Amino acid sequence: MRLTDFWQRMTDHFGAAYADTFARDHVMSELGGRTVHEALDAGWSAKEVWRIVCTVMGVPPEKR
Repeated sequence: MRLTDFWQRMTDHFGAAYADTFARDHVMSELGGRTVHEALDAGWSAKEVWRIVCTVMGVPPEKR
């Protein structure tokens, strides 16, 4: 998954205003105690981060 696809999915699910706030502020144990931005910066794949966001936040299957 390309980062542009990842951010589009984040925006589609959380909304334009909240997607970046969520990605900067929400620490997830599933990401090793990192935020989305920190996990991506640490080299996690966008696909893996999106899968974890979906699981943790209950993103409906049709949006995954």
